[in-house]
Amino acid sequence: MFNFVNRNPFGQKIESAVSTGGEKQQKQQDQDKDEERKYLEEDDNDEVSIAQRPILTEDEVLYLTKEYIAKLKSEHENEPKVLQKLDKFMAKFDVKKFMKSNPNMTVSDFNMVMYNETAGLLS
Repeated sequence: MFNFVNRNPFGQKIESAVSTGGEKQQKQQDQDKDEERKYLEEDDNDEVSIAQRPILTEDEVLYLTKEYIAKLKSEHENEPKVLQKLDKFMAKFDVKKFMKSNPNMTVSDFNMVMYNETAGLLS
């Protein structure tokens, strides 16, 4: 009995007012998404970095290394073996090689790398 009520005798799609409003809303959402997608594709790829510091040059790395080693020497001035190791490290220090193995270093990166490099010398 209910099958007869739901049947469409002409075989055409039946649209109600409710479905048309929903379709319009869906079309609007799709259009908004397409506009947003186009905007994002055209937008430049900006790099975002938190508290970005400038990348160090060779001269700056050499200067910071000398300061770092001098600081370690003053902290361990009563230990002649440590002082010898630090002098030997500074004599063999190659700025170009150091920067090649640690590219795009900032001051923070430098301090971390130097700590790792000299930690074994202090014991």
